[in-house]
Amino acid sequence: MNFPSNIKYTREHEWIRVEGNEAFVGITDYAQSELGEIVFVDVPTVGETVGQGEVFGSIEAVKTVSDLNMPATGEVLELNEELDAQPELVNNDPYGKGWIIRVALSDVAELDNLLDAEAYQALLK
Repeated sequence: MNFPSNIKYTREHEWIRVEGNEAFVGITDYAQSELGEIVFVDVPTVGETVGQGEVFGSIEAVKTVSDLNMPATGEVLELNEELDAQPELVNNDPYGKGWIIRVALSDVAELDNLLDAEAYQALLK
């Protein structure tokens, strides 16, 4: 399992990597391994502001569909369009090419409510 230290984690297994006032959001290595083969990512919220903890879309694996929860309040700027043709990028590179959305953050202080890599690893034990 991979637990990068430059990102924050939710208890629901999403991650967020902040770059200035924007951030990239995806699901963790643990989440993708639990879901299995990802076949579809649905994000109907592009252009909308989604609050921390709210559902911004769903991810479909061969055997299940799971909600995606927003790690921090922000406007959904972009869906990773590569996932339309290659949803397996979420499995193969969850913290890189498998990012799901890019957001404009509304309140960076909300990041303090999230877990660091060490706390997220402890949650999984």
